[in-house]
Amino acid sequence: MIKVSKGTDPMVKVTFSVGADECDTPLSVVGDFNDWDPTSSPLRKRSNGSRSAAVELRRGASYRFKYLADGGVWFCDSTTDTVGAGDGADSVLVL
Repeated sequence: MIKVSKGTDPMVKVTFSVGADECDTPLSVVGDFNDWDPTSSPLRKRSNGSRSAAVELRRGASYRFKYLADGGVWFCDSTTDTVGAGDGADSVLVL
């Protein structure tokens, strides 16, 4: 799930969340906004078992991203559109 802060500022806070039922291991959100660096945006475990991370992104742009879980498991966000197919698919976020 993705939450985007409201407002008109050119930069917006985007929160990426993954439920405990989707992934119960450490993971990161990686994409073209952080040069696909798995150490840049780790999702922190919350008291309800979900994991989330917030990043600042430019409004009016589109971004490709995926989640990377322990063991090298990649997966797309189930709430976004995707581009590509199979293992090459990426989630797309348009702000």
